[in-house]
Amino acid sequence: MNTSAGIVLAGGRSSRMGTAKAALEWHGSTLLRHVTGVVGRAVEGPVIVVRALGQELPELEPRVLLCDDLVEGRGPMQGLAVGLAAAAEHCETAFVCSTDLPFLHAAFVQAVLRGFEPDSKTPELGVSPDVVLPFVRGYRQPMAAGYRTNLVPQINKLLEAQRLRPAHLFEECNVRQLDDAALLSDARLASVDPDLDSVFNVNEPDEYRAARSRPAPEVVVERYGVLATSGGGRGLRTIRAANIASAAEQVGLTFDGHIVAALNGDQIRGDGQVPLMPGDIVSFISADAGG
Repeated sequence: MNTSAGIVLAGGRSSRMGTAKAALEWHGSTLLRHVTGVVGRAVEGPVIVVRALGQELPELEPRVLLCDDLVEGRGPMQGLAVGLAAAAEHCETAFVCSTDLPFLHAAFVQAVLRGFEPDSKTPELGVSPDVVLPFVRGYRQPMAAGYRTNLVPQINKLLEAQRLRPAHLFEECNVRQLDDAALLSDARLASVDPDLDSVFNVNEPDEYRAARSRPAPEVVVERYGVLATSGGGRGLRTIRAANIASAAEQVGLTFDGHIVAALNGDQIRGDGQVPLMPGDIVSFISADAGG
């Protein structure tokens, strides 16, 4: 599969929430930092955040690219055009989402992006869609979907015609719709997000409070190498932790420059705010001793 980017639409102040969703607290971090981190773990290309001109954002991982949406009043379609134009410099496809998806899982992102591959049932047609659109619990999910970056000219024409809904775009391009069964045919996604909570979004204060009150993801942690021989750290432990720093603290470690983390065996991370997701295995390694 071609390298894909991730695009997160930061949104603005929510009248129903009373504040910007991007800055909502999420287990010691912010909702935007969490969602960009999840997307970053799922894609090979860059993660791009689209914000309104002059919009202040919470701190983000340094590698995140920022793009300004210079036009007001056109909704998510305008942000989609800006993000896809930026992503087109790097990738042919992108996963696009809003910032209010607290339970988004990297496995969901990857399952959607795999939808760009030609249909295995009709390989002779070689058809690859323009949009991969989840259809979860009977509802389209345009802000948790995959888009080809070459759709920008079509989107701009729709914007000029004041056709501002994603549905207008879907009428004019090749859309592959993935319902619950199609998504859950991905074994990895079915194991870590069987209820497809990845598309659950928070629009009201009560929804946010209910989401925030859920326990942190259940993950498996091990202290590896010299860390396993000190402080009684041998063996695997199942804990609940929302990010790497929290997981380290729960097994008696301080996540600083002397320790790194391997996620699921092959992703070495030095940023304690990297989000954890259900099913993760975190191995802590001494950087000083080379593990």
